[in-house]
Amino acid sequence: MIAVDTNILVYAHREDSPFHDAAFRRMAELAEGAASWAVPWPCIHEFLAIATHPRIYAPPTPLDRALDQVDAWLESPTLVLLTESPSHWPTLRTLIEAGRVVGARVHDARVAALCRQHGVRELWSADRDFGRFTGISVVNPLVGDR
Repeated sequence: MIAVDTNILVYAHREDSPFHDAAFRRMAELAEGAASWAVPWPCIHEFLAIATHPRIYAPPTPLDRALDQVDAWLESPTLVLLTESPSHWPTLRTLIEAGRVVGARVHDARVAALCRQHGVRELWSADRDFGRFTGISVVNPLVGDR
């Protein structure tokens, strides 16, 4: 299963992103395809925080439009939302210790832990920081597709 990180969600949504066309196309392939795909819940939360933030985007995405975007993704019948299970803490703790993760990168460790727990084989992200986590292949689906 492929999981999608926040930055790909934001690029697919924000038409002013230089990566919009490629990200939108790749997201459509997943959402309209027959194979299961995933989004970790923390990435949905972070998408909303980034897309609607007035210091990140001028103008930011209006809240109702950002919420409608999430609803549209949730309509995909093959989407799996990744959430914490009882094994979350041991997995997260291991990733944090092994990667010596502190500060804001704890969020990335949380996403990586969710992916590992749910058997995600590939995380689509433009964030190179995920490379520090073992047990998950990180692929930038936008490379060579602009």
